[in-house]
Formats: sequence, C-alpha cells, structure tokens
Amino acid sequence: MIKLGNSDLQTAPIVFGGNVFGWTLNEKESFRILDEFVDAGFNTIDTANVYSRWADGNQGGESETIIGKWMKERGNRDRVNVITKVGADMGQGHRDLSEKHIMEAVDDSLRRLRTDAIDLYLSHWDDENTPVAETLGAYGKLIKAGKVRFIGASNLPPERLKESLTASAQNNLPRYEVFQPEYNLYDRQGFEEGVAPVCLKEELGVITYFSLAKGFLSGKYRSKDDLGKSARGSGVGTYLNDRGFRILKALDELAAKHEVSQAAVALAWLIHQPNVTAPIASATKSSHLKAFAEAVQMKPEPEDLQLLQSASAYK
Repeated sequence: MIKLGNSDLQTAPIVFGGNVFGWTLNEKESFRILDEFVDAGFNTIDTANVYSRWADGNQGGESETIIGKWMKERGNRDRVNVITKVGADMGQGHRDLSEKHIMEAVDDSLRRLRTDAIDLYLSHWDDENTPVAETLGAYGKLIKAGKVRFIGASNLPPERLKESLTASAQNNLPRYEVFQPEYNLYDRQGFEEGVAPVCLKEELGVITYFSLAKGFLSGKYRSKDDLGKSARGSGVGTYLNDRGFRILKALDELAAKHEVSQAAVALAWLIHQPNVTAPIASATKSSHLKAFAEAVQMKPEPEDLQLLQSASAYK
C-alpha cells in the first residue's frame, strides 16, 4: 500500500476509474468488476458526481449510485477508499466551486454513495469565478462536520494550484493533499511542464486519469478502422500518428519481453514514475483487470523505462 500525499489514506498501486459505471457497464456488470477488483487486492475507487451525465438518459450521479449500492450490499465500506469530485456542470450551466454549490453537492454524493463520509473529495475543475479561499473554507466546514476526510484537486492550472496551497498555509484552511492530472505515455507534456513541479515540491499525491489514453495504450486501436471497437473509440483518433505508432511499437516490444499486455506496460511506466502515486484505470472486462495485476507485478528494467521515455518523447 502507498500513502496518498500527506493524508492518512493508503492505496494499492492502481485506482479504479468509475466513469464506466452507468455508462458502458450496467449495475450487474459493475458489481461483478468491482468484486473482481477488490478480490485482486485493490482498494481505491475514483468517481465524480457528474459521472456519467454525458450518456443518453443520464442525469449525473449514476456512478456514485452504483458504487454506493455495491458497498452497501457487500458490507465493505471500511475496506474501500472512495474518491469523488465536485465542480463540474451538473445542469447549472457552468463549473461551480462556490460554497453554496459544494454544500449541496456533497450531501447528494453522500446519499448516492450511502456513506457518512467521503475519503477524498476533489475539486473537479477550476472555477475562476469563485475565490480559492471560499472553496477551501467550504471544505473546512465539511471536514469539521465529518462529511469529508481529505481534499484534493483535478485539472487546476499551476497558478491556481499554487494560489490554493498558499491560501491554505496563510489562512489555516484545509490543504489539497492529492492532485489528479491527465497523464500517460502519450499525454505527457501538459503535466510534466505544468503542475508536476508543484506536486513534487509540495509533496502532493498524484493519481493520473486517462492513464491508458482512452484505451489507445492498450494496443487495440491501430487504425481508423478500429475506432468503432468501443464507446470510447471516437476519442482515440488523435493518437493515430507517427508518435503514437512509435509508442505502440515500444509497448509491443516490452509486452512480448515481459509476457504481459500492452496496457500492463503502459500502467507499469506510470507506477514507476517518481512523481506518480497511482494511475487511475477503468476496466469493463476481467482481461482488463488482469492487466492491472500484471502492471503491479512487472519489474521494468532501466532500459525498458528508457525505451518508453524515448518512444514517447514530445520534443
């Protein structure tokens, strides 16, 4: 188990991405994959109040509802870390980290999750119209009330993350302990040249989303003809270029060398990055969870990591 930043939370090396619940997985399928996930020794689930609002017929909250029902039926709440987020547009027409919205949204999330407290509550997106001190003050009230244990942030630009950390230090407000960026072998530059130095300096835990680049790093998308293979395929087309194919070639080589899947290699690269605590990855099949286990067990050699660094170089 690995400590998440300076919180008391301990996580296994891979976090489950719950955006698939109520979207590409129905309730029964979600329960099955969650059972397999915890049976394999993993313990942290990431979701958000907005998941999966984008799917036809959904309102948002579908993922939290499924997770809450699963924890209730399994009686395993005390063995699972629950991460959820607030701040995305839930119908109000804009991103919202105001105290009023947070206070309403947290109770909705707690009800759906069927729990008294959220282990890690994240600001999902920046809200430039709300002062960071107001947002952090709201979180302070939630922590004092026992509704939230620790807080973190996702998608904040470096200057807003720094501003938030400064406000915490100067005003005795709760501090973001975890940051969640988009980061993977292909999408490296934004994080590495953005908030990564801040996270390292401030000792924030880092849990990465789109860790497999929307499935591209699994190796199943090799041409435009492959994009119809899943509901997420439409977002993969931008990776089908010379750099993307270089990365796939390196993944193929190391997957053969270590007798694991390409997804396992991509996740193992993240696990072995000094500024990453644990990648977030979704699974809809048992074979996907097998890649999680392979990634954790894989022992990449220095030359393996260097091959991946070189293949994915963006300058």
